[in-house]
Amino acid sequence: MVLFVEYPKCSTCQKAKKWLEENGIEFKDRHIVEDNPTAEELKAWKEKGGLPLKRFFNTSGMKYKALELKDKLPDMSEEEQFSLLATDGMLVKRPVLVGEDFVLTGFREKEWAEKLKLPFNS
Repeated sequence: MVLFVEYPKCSTCQKAKKWLEENGIEFKDRHIVEDNPTAEELKAWKEKGGLPLKRFFNTSGMKYKALELKDKLPDMSEEEQFSLLATDGMLVKRPVLVGEDFVLTGFREKEWAEKLKLPFNS
């Protein structure tokens, strides 16, 4: 069973959820705004996924742009960035898929198929 962290109104999240269901993947659904990831969870996910911290930011989101994070993030410590992400689910790149030994941000079907050990048809 994987953890699927999503914003239900997000079209990419809807597409990813449908893909998981069509591929028979069992998942626990979590609303990213109602149950925002904590700084500790984000740190654990970054470590487990081996992803750069920037991959956890929703860089195309209105909140990211309104806070002018493109200019501010380079001057922030990782600790400050984790704390910021934990304040608002809309700042977090979605969907997030958390498996036993991987974490993925955003939905790229090929990448998800590889991590879930599913055949990929482009």
